[in-house]
Amino acid sequence: MSTIDAPARAAQPVPGPAPRLLVIQAPYYEQVVTGMRRGAERVFAEAGALHQAVDVAGGYELPAALRMALAQTQEGYDGFLLLGCVVKGETDHYDFICDAICQGVMQISAGTGAAIGFGLLTVDTLQQAIVRSAEDRHNKGAEAAHALLGQVALRRRWGL
Repeated sequence: MSTIDAPARAAQPVPGPAPRLLVIQAPYYEQVVTGMRRGAERVFAEAGALHQAVDVAGGYELPAALRMALAQTQEGYDGFLLLGCVVKGETDHYDFICDAICQGVMQISAGTGAAIGFGLLTVDTLQQAIVRSAEDRHNKGAEAAHALLGQVALRRRWGL
């Protein structure tokens, strides 16, 4: 969905106890990722969800951190929100990194059925990322949070 035609929406209610969520963020572009996290936190607050956040070095580390979070047993997270940003440079490194992150997250998602919100910005310029992390209805962190809450609600509906 493009930023321009993203619908304005309220947080979806999630049946049962307050969802416990883990935000895994790669704050390499701190202003951008902080803006996305704040957008997600507004959605979480509206839905009554509880959350914690952990940082990883960069977007490339998001899939491994997600796998570790799924493997640990101390915390009972209902879902996971991944936030990061990759800005295109002058080489094809961007393509390899974006592909590796997306494939890694998709493999984990399809293999586990975990509730995952995927907020990775892949942009040509830092300005594009700043626009997509602003405090307005086009915030991609908020969009990913909405998707995550929908996945948590679906897992609960199906008794997973």
